Amino acid sequence: MLREIRPAIVLLLVLTAITGLAYPLAMTAIAGALFPAQAQGSLIKKDGKVVGSALIGQEFRDDKYFHGRLSATLAPDPNDSTKTVSAPYNAANSGGANLGPTSKALADRLKADVDKLRAENPNQPVPVDLLTTSASGLDPDISPEAAQFQVPRVAKARNLPEDAVKQLVAANSEGRLVGLLGEPRVNVLALNLALDQAAAK
Repeated sequence: MLREIRPAIVLLLVLTAITGLAYPLAMTAIAGALFPAQAQGSLIKKDGKVVGSALIGQEFRDDKYFHGRLSATLAPDPNDSTKTVSAPYNAANSGGANLGPTSKALADRLKADVDKLRAENPNQPVPVDLLTTSASGLDPDISPEAAQFQVPRVAKARNLPEDAVKQLVAANSEGRLVGLLGEPRVNVLALNLALDQAAAK
């Protein structure tokens, strides 16, 4: 019996070493060599200091900044561990809301958000990605239409010409990958950093 068990145990240990240690370490080393920025989390720096990642959204509330998609991520309530509180873009607990299309809470939130956005820019239809959350709650991008929708508010808050802000949006817009995959998008953090830089000039 030991003669049958020993090869199985040796094979298990060898395959564990190969697939559990050697392969992941080799892939990590190769990724770090070929794609160093992506392997380190696609970090975005300002003045040598890390201010975020191109892969995880951040909450911007100030009128002088572009706002990203809503985030439904939660975190434990510091006052009561049996409850949760809203924690936008919480990468430790990513996920969307579980509110369905018949939810009164969702309908009330959507109505309030639409009213607020229409007051901000009454001449344009409200882009859907400014009203909905992403599945992960961490989406760092918005559509170019959602960015253009916010131009009047941002330009007014910064006392900049709308055309200059529109040009920044266009310069920070990305198309489909190889012209086919994904949707056109604007990284909100990169756009806001470009906006800060332009306003400083």
